[in-house]
Amino acid sequence: MATTADIKNGMCIKFNNGLYSIVEFLHVKPGKGPAFVRTKMRNIETGRILENTFSSGVKLDEVRIEHRPYQYLYQDDMGYNFMNQETFEQVSIDKDKITGVDFMKEGDIVEVVLHADEDVILFAEMPMTVVLEITYTEPGLKGDTATNATKPATVETGATVRVPLFINTGEKIKVNTTDGSYVERVKDK
Repeated sequence: MATTADIKNGMCIKFNNGLYSIVEFLHVKPGKGPAFVRTKMRNIETGRILENTFSSGVKLDEVRIEHRPYQYLYQDDMGYNFMNQETFEQVSIDKDKITGVDFMKEGDIVEVVLHADEDVILFAEMPMTVVLEITYTEPGLKGDTATNATKPATVETGATVRVPLFINTGEKIKVNTTDGSYVERVKDK
């Protein structure tokens, strides 16, 4: 059992018959009245954000979670198949439990979060950014340099990303996996 003094970002707790991950928290000590902790929590199953206020000193049911590296192998009708990097055990994970699934390619390493006591997979997270090659985009026109102008580009995973006009087919770009936005062009060495 943990208390509100133990709250930190990423902590996983059991709350209202569900598992929640702490996204943000703030300890508040008003001049008048008791202290409290204001939190934003993400439901692990649905992804919805819940705001809640706990009185100071309240006991919380902490859930022990583990982060393990898994390598993406392939997709079939059962879901997305991954291999544990340490035990070489293969598991299948549903699409809705993987963040950034549209930017995942074979061989990518993802971080799988497990409920340590029950050894159940909660969700899988892609790295914050990935480098992908553009397979198709319209050519940029010389002199067409309006401020922040973008065009759609298809990357090697089949996803579409909005990129600046100077990006061409065959170039590699860095993509943010959380919102699918263009970060920067990657130069080949």
